[in-house]
Amino acid sequence: MSDIILKEESYKIIGACMEVHRELGFGFKEIIYKDALEIEFKSLEIPYQREKLYKIEYKGKILPRRYPADFVIYDSIILEVKAMPMIINNFVLQTRNYLKASGIRLGIIANFGESSFKSKRVVF
Repeated sequence: MSDIILKEESYKIIGACMEVHRELGFGFKEIIYKDALEIEFKSLEIPYQREKLYKIEYKGKILPRRYPADFVIYDSIILEVKAMPMIINNFVLQTRNYLKASGIRLGIIANFGESSFKSKRVVF
């Protein structure tokens, strides 16, 4: 069995997400959870970038639109924030595209839309 990549960092991120969910519960829009996560990351001194834009290349040309990841944390994990009834396969595919565009290997989908916090790791 292979080692879990970025285990310690992932644990801190999930802990921050669980704290936000504990405080706010479910039912808000994604933007509210993103704003709360930003406060939590700052208080825990977790380095992050919010809505980082990535270039997409097509046949050797850079497309005019950029692809925004919700958060890039520790310069090595993409955090995709959702507020939906469940984590669906399209969210996994979307996160894989962020990983492909960024060259980052690990993504975490954080879903605040359920009665208890749910997350899923995506490795590329």
